[in-house]
Amino acid sequence: MSADDRALSGRQPKAVTSALRVLEEVARAGSGVTAKGIAARLSMPSATTYRLLNILVGEGYVVRLPDLSGFALGQKIGILVDAAVVPTVCAAAREVLAELRLSVRFGVHLFFYTNVAVRTADADPEYPPPEDESFLNQHLYACAVGKLLLAEKSELESVFPRWEPRALTARTIVARSELLANLDLVRSQGFATQLAELRDASACIAVPIRSDTGALIASIALSGHVDHHHLMLRHVPSLQEQAGRLGRFIA
Repeated sequence: MSADDRALSGRQPKAVTSALRVLEEVARAGSGVTAKGIAARLSMPSATTYRLLNILVGEGYVVRLPDLSGFALGQKIGILVDAAVVPTVCAAAREVLAELRLSVRFGVHLFFYTNVAVRTADADPEYPPPEDESFLNQHLYACAVGKLLLAEKSELESVFPRWEPRALTARTIVARSELLANLDLVRSQGFATQLAELRDASACIAVPIRSDTGALIASIALSGHVDHHHLMLRHVPSLQEQAGRLGRFIA
C-alpha cells in the first residue's frame, strides 16, 4: 500500500460522494442556487454543505455569483462535458475530407477544439495520426494542432497552470520564450507546423477552421514523414481553401 493509499481514510470516499451530490444539485438547480437550498434538498447539514461548496469553489468546479446571491457551475465543468461528448462530423464535411484525401499522399485529419483541448473528429484511416488524442493533449506545445490552440491564448497559464514541458525529441520546444516566438509565427503565417518535435520522423501542418466570428473551432492537419515537410508545405493554400468549406459545415 502506498503512502497516498494510507493517507486516504475510510471517511473520505463518503465525502467525495457528498461533494458529487452537491455538484449535481448545483447543476440541477441552475445558476443562483443557495447553500441553504442545496442543504435542504439533499437533507445535508448546512455546515457540511458550506464546507463542500468552498472546496468545489476552490477547485473551480463551482463559482460564487458576483452579487453573492448563490452559486453556479464553474469553468472546469466545461472540461468534463467536452471530454464526455464524442465528436460528430456531418456527411458534407466527410465528403470534403474524402475529396482532400484523394488529392494528397499524406494523412489528412480533422480535429475539433474545446477551450483547452484537442479532440480527434475524423482521423485518416489509411494514414492514421502518429499519436492518439490523449498524447497530443499532454503535449500541446509539441504538435501542430496543439500550437494552433495555444496561439489563441493570451496567457499560456490558461492551458498550462504549471509550465513543465518535456522534450520528446531533440527538436521539441521546451523553452517558454522559444515557444512564445513560435506561437507568434503561427499567428502571423496563419498555420502551425510540427517538424520532428513530437517524434523524430514525424511532421505535421495544421490549418485553422474558424467560425463566422473568427473563433477557432477545428483544424485540418496534414501528417507525414519529416523528410517530406517541404512537399507538405505546398499544400497549405489548398488546405486553407478546404478549411473555408469545412467551416460552413461544422461551425
